[in-house]
Amino acid sequence: MELLDTAIANVALPHIAGGLAVSYDESTWVLTSYLVSNAVVLPLSAWLSRVFGRKRYYMACVLLFTASSLLCGLAPSLGLLIFFRVLQGVGGGGLAPVEQAILVDTFPRASGPRLCPLQYGHCDRTGDRSSVGRLDYDSWSWRWVSSSTFLLEFCR
Repeated sequence: MELLDTAIANVALPHIAGGLAVSYDESTWVLTSYLVSNAVVLPLSAWLSRVFGRKRYYMACVLLFTASSLLCGLAPSLGLLIFFRVLQGVGGGGLAPVEQAILVDTFPRASGPRLCPLQYGHCDRTGDRSSVGRLDYDSWSWRWVSSSTFLLEFCR
């Protein structure tokens, strides 16, 4: 979901700028805020999962990421959208490291070569997601497509 959301935001920047009546340069803060908050939380994820417990921390990250996805779609101004993207980055920053740790704990070390597609199989599909996102933006508003991450996560 995190990769999908990043691809959606990249494709949506011109639509976000037009929808919120801001310049394209101002709308790039939507990406920057997410990436910075994500980069801050990523190295803290191991410590946070030890303090709160891996399952609790993971579920909190999923909840924060999902709720902030919905709030991003409902944001009435650029300032609130950036704030919700920061929250989304905090939630998303804990997802990947904890998912990787769960996979490593679940499968024995001997199954490492078979585990590789589970860990890295999403990398080759990022281009598909951005092209699908472009089709959606041509049909629907950026708010609806941004909220679709919430719907996909909620149905998971």
